[in-house]
Amino acid sequence: MHNIKFNSLDDLKKEGKSFYWASFFLPRNLRNNVATLYSICRNFDNIADNDDKDRSKKLQILINEIKANKNNKINKFFTENKIEISILEDLVQGLILDQSLIRIQNEKELVTYSYKVAGTVGLMMSKVIGITNNQSNSSAIDLGIAMQMTNIARDIFEDANMNRIYIPLDWIKNIDINLLKNENKISYEQEVIISNAIFRLLELSEKFYLNGFAGMKYIPLRPRLSIFIAAKIYRGIGLKIRRRGKKYNRQRIYLNIFEKILITFQSFLTFIFLTAFSYKYIKLRDTLPNENL
Repeated sequence: MHNIKFNSLDDLKKEGKSFYWASFFLPRNLRNNVATLYSICRNFDNIADNDDKDRSKKLQILINEIKANKNNKINKFFTENKIEISILEDLVQGLILDQSLIRIQNEKELVTYSYKVAGTVGLMMSKVIGITNNQSNSSAIDLGIAMQMTNIARDIFEDANMNRIYIPLDWIKNIDINLLKNENKISYEQEVIISNAIFRLLELSEKFYLNGFAGMKYIPLRPRLSIFIAAKIYRGIGLKIRRRGKKYNRQRIYLNIFEKILITFQSFLTFIFLTAFSYKYIKLRDTLPNENL
């Protein structure tokens, strides 16, 4: 059995800063379960990205062992929280995709990939926080997809240096990975193409965020505020990228402590009147695996 550690708020604090910040608004027992799920997913992600070696076989063996052994701690955690292991398997398949040279071809592939590595997390998280209405599944998935699109927009340079391009290639025609890796040798016209693609991605993520907010009404009241704040903070990263204008940022964009406090305060005000907001779910994509569980 490959060892995988979990149940650690330290993982959430170290590698999931936005979620860690929002987790303070959760009841203690729920906070621990959220941290456990985050830690499980993060450990799989760390295995996938530990080095340049192909970890596909290790990832597949690990998920197979978890599925086959009902006494496995991860299997038990999923059973206790009524989460289907098949959702975690979808996540692992997304991480296995990352082991090869990633070249997302179009928007449909982008959405499918984002579901596998992040929409699945949203779907699993919805079970952990106690949502029982399956109508919420689509919103939970779309919120995860929105956050992944924010990640992609933030990390283009870093991903290119890992030989990965997640922005659809039909959005950035004639832009190859060597250009994305290069700090200096990009022409004005090429930078316009890249920055337009980034803005297009952020505009698409905004539609998925709105779908995610449409599902807030299904979340039990106590964890609802925490999820809302986490989503707003993550969305704030994309908004900060947009405020910097149309240029190819090679450094990661972060929110500082003051920006997080401001977004948290604004989220409180919005949350008070959340029921008055007419967030409506709009179908943006095809039905995805496990969506109707």
